[in-house]
Amino acid sequence: MSGIIDSQSLAQTRPESERNIVYVGYRQRGRAIVEKLPEQERLTPERSLELANHSPSGFEWGYGGSGPAQLALALLLDYTDDEEVALAHYTEFKNEVVSQLDCDSADECWRLTGSDIEAALLASNDEEVVAIA
Repeated sequence: MSGIIDSQSLAQTRPESERNIVYVGYRQRGRAIVEKLPEQERLTPERSLELANHSPSGFEWGYGGSGPAQLALALLLDYTDDEEVALAHYTEFKNEVVSQLDCDSADECWRLTGSDIEAALLASNDEEVVAIA
């Protein structure tokens, strides 16, 4: 794989139930927590750390640092289950999406849907095609 995403194949390979996945980020005792709904499964950095070690101490969001880079890689890896796609797109995903996520108080959280992730990946792919042309 080249790391370029085919919009048709991405949509066709994702069952409707997986496109309805929602990732939720919040703080618990000051620590950044990310859950995958509807399973309420906690997303951890371990799998993404095997590909790139940006932040072994955990995830962050809302700026462009190492914690957001680890979160961006983990989200793309979990959602696409494709190491090449995750590695090819996580930096731009961090800059365009994760750095913009907001969760200021203990009662607030951010939500990122599977459709949001697909849209960001497709926008990234469109920019690559324009840059190549």
